[in-house]
Amino acid sequence: MNKSIKNSGGHIANAIIFPMLIVVLTSVFSIIGLMHWSARLSDETAEDSQQKLVAGALQLTQNYIVKQQTGVVIWDEAYREVNAAAPDEGWISNNMMSWLSQNHGFTRSVLMGPDFNVLSVYSHDKNTRWMSDSLIEELAPAIAKVRARYITSFHKTPSGLYSFMPPGGETHLSIAESGMLSLSGEPYLFTAAAVVPRIQSVIAERRPPAVLVSLIPLRGQKLDNISNMSRLEGFVLAEGQADRNGVGTFQLDSPRGKDIGVIAWQASQPGTQMLQRINPFLAVAAFVIAAVVMAVTVFTRQMTKRLARSEAKAVHAARHDALSGLPNRSSFQALLTDILEESAQNGTNTAVVYVDLDHFKDINDTLGHSAGDQVIVAVANRLKQVIPVDGIVSRISGDEFVMVLRNCENDEWLEYILDQIQDEISRPIKIGRRELFASLSMGAAVAPKDGDSPDELLRKADIALYDAKANGRNRRSFFRPTMEQHVQSKDKMSRELRLALKNDELDLAYQPQSDTDAKKIVSVEALARWTKEDGTVVPPSQFIPIAEETGLINDLGIWVLNKACARAHDWPGVVVSVNVSPNQFRHPRFVEKVMAILAANDLPPQRLEIEVTESVFAGRDDSVLNALRRLKSLGVKVALDDFGSGYSSLSYLRRFPFDTLKIDRDFVSDMNGNPEAEAILVSIIQLGKALGMTIVAEGIETIDQIRFLQEHDCHRMQGYFISKPLNSKALSQFLDDFHAVSASEFVEGLGFKAGGSTA
Repeated sequence: MNKSIKNSGGHIANAIIFPMLIVVLTSVFSIIGLMHWSARLSDETAEDSQQKLVAGALQLTQNYIVKQQTGVVIWDEAYREVNAAAPDEGWISNNMMSWLSQNHGFTRSVLMGPDFNVLSVYSHDKNTRWMSDSLIEELAPAIAKVRARYITSFHKTPSGLYSFMPPGGETHLSIAESGMLSLSGEPYLFTAAAVVPRIQSVIAERRPPAVLVSLIPLRGQKLDNISNMSRLEGFVLAEGQADRNGVGTFQLDSPRGKDIGVIAWQASQPGTQMLQRINPFLAVAAFVIAAVVMAVTVFTRQMTKRLARSEAKAVHAARHDALSGLPNRSSFQALLTDILEESAQNGTNTAVVYVDLDHFKDINDTLGHSAGDQVIVAVANRLKQVIPVDGIVSRISGDEFVMVLRNCENDEWLEYILDQIQDEISRPIKIGRRELFASLSMGAAVAPKDGDSPDELLRKADIALYDAKANGRNRRSFFRPTMEQHVQSKDKMSRELRLALKNDELDLAYQPQSDTDAKKIVSVEALARWTKEDGTVVPPSQFIPIAEETGLINDLGIWVLNKACARAHDWPGVVVSVNVSPNQFRHPRFVEKVMAILAANDLPPQRLEIEVTESVFAGRDDSVLNALRRLKSLGVKVALDDFGSGYSSLSYLRRFPFDTLKIDRDFVSDMNGNPEAEAILVSIIQLGKALGMTIVAEGIETIDQIRFLQEHDCHRMQGYFISKPLNSKALSQFLDDFHAVSASEFVEGLGFKAGGSTA
């Protein structure tokens, strides 16, 4: 009875005390929280006010340095000098830049001409290496504003001329922009001002002005002036400042918004000071917190339930993909292991199907990753709906899924299921107002026929998927042993090729190119050749694609370049032409490597010709054009190979001035007796000549082709009629024999029709 009463009293006490404690604790903590929030808000308001003071002081300082620069930018003599046909750089340096340095402390200056060219660079320490393209790029927005304001300050007079005379005093004549930037990690104030005449000028045509940019470091007296104007203490300049209590910061940004440092000071914090005064009173409330211990029992019971729920959620999250809700890779491995064990016991077949969305990257690139996520979710839901009820679908990564189909009766049954999946996925997916159409490539492996372990089945299903994608996508392939043999064969060849490169076991063959009259060999094209130690000849059509796929093309290409440049000294006056892969151009240091090879072999750039195909421009990557322009500026010749075999030839002939145009061999082989082919060939020759290019015809095999091309003044000719590809020794002999035979003998096919010995 007493026990029952005790329990009852305990329940009542719990029912009364615990709610009261909760109310009291909530009230106390709410008050404390409100006070802390109020103190923080007061501190933030004070810091904001201090930041405005710093911003104002900094702006006044910038306005002042603009005024200091006025004396040299509003000056008739300076205006005439900088706009002269040949500006006197010494006069500009002494009378403008040096004067600003001596009188106002500007340590660096640069004068940008009307055509945005650098007319003069000055530094107080005589070191002008501080000027760089990146600095000009950083100053470009400020300079552009000055140039635009200068142009708009001209007003057209009734006579049709333009008058420049902005209203106001002398300081209003100054057209300037100021700001800050980082130079060698140090913040600088700068002012960019147009050089204008003091006397009103009238001109016939408005032209951009010369712009003088002067820089002064933000330190010493300049920093002290800002501190004094803002009346803040503890002023320091730092590259970065972590958020710390009691420290105010003002971010310094360049014209392009780059972080160049911060100004920090000892911030006043009225809110924190107020909170420190009332903290003793708040300490009293700490005693109340001790009562929380009484609620531990109740909270423990509640927390136990919460932990159980959290654990269930964590287990689910660890085993499932967050976006699609499907089992993830680790969970799928465990499920597949159990299914295969069950299948082995029951003697049934299990199919593992690797699924990949075709061109999913295009969806992300065009519509954004949010749309891509919606497509993933839609595809996941459709896969779950269409597979048999006892099947499993998992998202492995990105746009890749794996399905497990139990009790796979035969290939026909599996094809029927995969047909249903492709039909379901082919239905439009609605994303907002858009309708997207997705397709799948699938590769399947069946246990136990193709393997009995998860890793083996997944590997073989992936091989089958690769086959499906290689044969056009939106299809499915079932694993066959020949697929694995093909993969292993490619892997073996790539390893052998890597070893052959390492051991310098490859060689080069060279195919000569004659001039129009067939009197002189003007160029040779270097071609990679690979003969294994056992004498097996591996054709380029086999090992070049392998090199492209495995990334070895960069090493192979550099090897060919180095070898060809080294051999070029054996054939004075002959240009060496080397094919370059698109992947090589995408290497960030390709141009530097070419320069290093030319220097190492002491070969003039003019004797090297780089051959590229239209595929190098796939994706319209401007970095490729920039690399080509850099090579051309060095003196290296650039040839467009296989012209006419793609769809973008004319576009890139316009965008990049090639030195050489190589006509695809198909045009030459088709011209015999074909008026249309001959007309096309003549048009290509005329087009190349109109663009100032050297024209090379490939695939010359008959004397009639030679004569036709000579009639239409084709600059260079290459083909088996002239010579097959030769090794270096045979090429040297060929050149000696060729130049010993008259042009008429050659044209009649008496001398070099067979081209000597082949490589």
